[in-house]
Amino acid sequence: MKTAIKVYLSDIHFELNQWESELRFWEDEMKIFGKRLEEVVKRYTDNEIRAKIEHFQNQFFLHEEVIDKLKDEVKQHNKALAVLAEKNAEVIDYPHFESHMALRDRVDTQRKIYYELKSEYFEFLTKTM
Repeated sequence: MKTAIKVYLSDIHFELNQWESELRFWEDEMKIFGKRLEEVVKRYTDNEIRAKIEHFQNQFFLHEEVIDKLKDEVKQHNKALAVLAEKNAEVIDYPHFESHMALRDRVDTQRKIYYELKSEYFEFLTKTM
């Protein structure tokens, strides 16, 4: 017999708020990275470096789209939890928790991809600046 897992709405809400903060931070960093990349554009005409610049511009654009999508998903998930809270629910049921776990996986995956890009970008800056 499977034991029911108790997951408190307050714990889920805390995690969602943390993700929102993290996503806003990534957004801010993307803007800073873009401005720094503009400085590199002004300094170099070499085709190899220009290709890398274009690569990062494309990657930043893609990441911004993913960040926007995740922000929307987190917001919608938070709204769904608010509805449960209005019903005086203290514990989330399994289908809602399963949905939360799927969102957590997407955030975790994006976090890994983002930090790989960030590392690659800093390596590029170290070589060019």
